[in-house]
Amino acid sequence: MDVQLDRVIPDQPPMPDAGWSQAVEILPGAVVVPAKSSAFQQPAGVLRSDGSYCGTDALWRNHRPLTVAPERPDTVSHTLAGRWIWGGVLWAHFGHFLVESTGRLWGIAAAQGKIDGIAFILKRPGRAGELHGFQQAFFDLCGITVPVKIIDAPTAFEELVVPGQGFGLGQIIQGTPQFRGYITQSFGKDVPPEGSEKLYISRSLLGLNKGGLIGEDEVEMRLAQEGYEIFHPQKHDMRTQIARYKAATHIVAAEGSALHMFGMVGQPDQKVAMLMRRQSAASDQIVAHLQSFCGIEIAQIKQLRAIYKMKGGAKKRHDLGVLSLPDVQKELAALGFIRDGGAAWEEKGWPDVKAIVKGKYEKRRVGTTDTP
Repeated sequence: MDVQLDRVIPDQPPMPDAGWSQAVEILPGAVVVPAKSSAFQQPAGVLRSDGSYCGTDALWRNHRPLTVAPERPDTVSHTLAGRWIWGGVLWAHFGHFLVESTGRLWGIAAAQGKIDGIAFILKRPGRAGELHGFQQAFFDLCGITVPVKIIDAPTAFEELVVPGQGFGLGQIIQGTPQFRGYITQSFGKDVPPEGSEKLYISRSLLGLNKGGLIGEDEVEMRLAQEGYEIFHPQKHDMRTQIARYKAATHIVAAEGSALHMFGMVGQPDQKVAMLMRRQSAASDQIVAHLQSFCGIEIAQIKQLRAIYKMKGGAKKRHDLGVLSLPDVQKELAALGFIRDGGAAWEEKGWPDVKAIVKGKYEKRRVGTTDTP
């Protein structure tokens, strides 16, 4: 095991190829302090037995930590015996859970011995302290049989193993070799491929208030005519999702969190095209994930006539992209995802677009064209 012995708090983000992301620190008598309130950056994490801040326990996103040194609690009324793995911050959002709550699971293998459980703190304190179904399903599909415990009050551990952050947002989206190896060897390994060779991963049933593509209904109809199974991942359990992703040779997907799930099980001979729905660095993170984990050069279909944002909020994940359907058709045909020369995909008229966005959305100033 690579054990980090110094006590320098990292001032650089975790990197996929070197540094504290690949280190493990073993802490007897450590204390885990959960966040007291919701915030982008929160005082929370792991203190050593002498009260000093561990630092390598922090969750980083891009170039800054989302968790920073907490104050030493006056009292610690809870104690857990045995040897535990520090899991980090547990997200309730599916995509953030996949990318930002799983990056320390490689420590299970690195610990090289019996462990008694995995400890997490909630990103949003005060919410229910039980695992969501999809979280438990992910852990089950990793073959994890020890308890996964949410720490909601300062808690001392007989021994806490703190692996570095091996995955997340930023350059670490490529994953460390240890994390990629753990996922390859553990996640969904007993799930056999099952399903169509052509798969469209849809967002159309999620509702436009969560961000989406205007014109996706036309895409689904046309792809179904090309032999694609229209797949709504949220309607299926995680095993079924993995089975479909393993079986498909050609995947077209609306840009979103489902592609991070595919990135955990994809293979280099699969062809993937992503229909962009916004302008966001989050899309680049998906591309980097698939390239690093699967060896797939994902095709980005950037054929939008306009992008609308929800009024009263600027979160890009809620944006609506208006597809240029003839251009999507041409690009998918050129890339070999559909036949060339088929019936023309019809553009959605601007009156229909206006009826969808009226009163709720406004156009982003992103240089898109063809708006009335």
